[in-house]
Amino acid sequence: MNAFTEKVNKIDRRDAKLGMAHFYVAFIGLFLGGMAGLLQTLVRSGQFTLPAGIGYYQLLTLHGVVLALVMTTFFIMGFQFMAVSRTAGTLTNKQRKTAWVGFWLMTIGTVMAAVMILLSEASVLYTFYAPLQAHALFYVGLTLVIVGSWTGGGAIIMAYVGWRKKHPGQPSPLLTFMALVNTLMWIVATIGVASTVLFQLLPWSLGLVERVDVAISRTLFWYFGHPLVYFWLLPAYMAWYVIVPKIIGGKIFSDSLARLSFILFLLFSIPVGLHHQLVEPGIDPAWKFLQVILTFMVIVPSLMTAFSLFATFETFGRSQGATGLFGWLKKLPWGDARFLIPFIGMLSFIPGGAGGIINASNQMNQVVHNTIWVTGHFHLTVATAVILTFFGISYWLIPHLTGRILTKAMNKLAILQGILWAIGMTFMSGAMHAAGLLGAPRRSAFSEYGGAAQAAEWIPYQIAQAVGGSILFIAIILVIYIFINLAFFAPKGEEEFPVGEAANTAEKAPMILENWKLWLGIVVLLIAFAYTIPFIDLIENAPIGSKGYKLW
Repeated sequence: MNAFTEKVNKIDRRDAKLGMAHFYVAFIGLFLGGMAGLLQTLVRSGQFTLPAGIGYYQLLTLHGVVLALVMTTFFIMGFQFMAVSRTAGTLTNKQRKTAWVGFWLMTIGTVMAAVMILLSEASVLYTFYAPLQAHALFYVGLTLVIVGSWTGGGAIIMAYVGWRKKHPGQPSPLLTFMALVNTLMWIVATIGVASTVLFQLLPWSLGLVERVDVAISRTLFWYFGHPLVYFWLLPAYMAWYVIVPKIIGGKIFSDSLARLSFILFLLFSIPVGLHHQLVEPGIDPAWKFLQVILTFMVIVPSLMTAFSLFATFETFGRSQGATGLFGWLKKLPWGDARFLIPFIGMLSFIPGGAGGIINASNQMNQVVHNTIWVTGHFHLTVATAVILTFFGISYWLIPHLTGRILTKAMNKLAILQGILWAIGMTFMSGAMHAAGLLGAPRRSAFSEYGGAAQAAEWIPYQIAQAVGGSILFIAIILVIYIFINLAFFAPKGEEEFPVGEAANTAEKAPMILENWKLWLGIVVLLIAFAYTIPFIDLIENAPIGSKGYKLW
């Protein structure tokens, strides 16, 4: 955390500029989306009325699109570029130019979509479910974000291919391998949402066609919507597997296990979208059941990750002389924000993952499906496990890129920020889960429901959500302050980009894990198996379709 005496392996300044450009957009998005989220919780509490001209669903759309789609995508692309630059070598001019083209396409698309939301032309929520109809420029903007991410992904693929050509027969650097897997998964997954936007929603919003097939558009969205969760999660896993071991002074438990878990995510995260549609008509229950089974397969690499992480922690603790069953816990660097913040994220993923198992279980899904329980679930997974890990990454990566250091004062403030986030999310997400079990709906602006007796049970939980949301917004202000400090004002120096080494250096990752024809071939087969017949059924039995609605 202080200036290193030895030479730090620095990322090239040209690559650093590319990374920082992505992070500036990501943290602006964090502030705007966080503000929208705070206002939502205040409205739901029944204690606050929005000023005239601002709609609740307008805020809900801004919150979802800017945080779940924009902030995450910009941060992930920036982090993956830096991981590749650090481990596979500085990007070539061609790779860097390709990445910059992707950045500007994503930025232009983001501005277009955000302007349409702010003009109240696109209050269709982050799922932009038909038959709610947004302005055509909203769909064009989201398309540009996706195309930009493909372009940036192309730069990562080029860097990987270039490294493999220079090092034939050798396994690629672990962080580069992980970035490639996440990029491939993202490209395959976004084909679904790009298809529904380009061929259904855009022509429909332009008036070229009168009606849209709602079931097909939702199915294509969730083909993308579930792997989107893993697109968020895998960069956090990259930090957990490779970076956190170095920060604590330990070793990666197993390089091969880490690679295998990522391959399993690639295989099983995409053909499972129907578990988001368990109550949706028009899809045969047998195919829903099949995808529920495939969903449960994704639990395997998650458990592999949990095992690997805690094996790393215990091995390190025992190497420091720890005894007893949990003595190793005392040896971990609890005063280092670079470790503590991601660790809080890891712990939150335990109840978050358990909630995901409930959501994917056919019978239990019937109880919680359209309730605020689901909102509580993804605030534990994405808004805690993933985002806290991203903050933990920022606390060393931003100063590394700007030639500054994380001072003791900023480290303490970062720890305070993480603790505040954990407290705020415990209030907010806990209240959402509890209210959901009592039947409180999600995607709803109402608090009292006309004085209904059942709704009276929900109001205390909605007030608790507002309390949690307020604490979370204070944490967002803190993290923005820390980001600005690390980017512009912290003392000059050299902050480490920590990359862990495998515990067993003799262990060589099997080259079959880098046989992309094999793995992508299996991905295509699984997708074809899971989706072909349901899609044929949806097309053959298609209803007349729906006209567009604007209900705001």
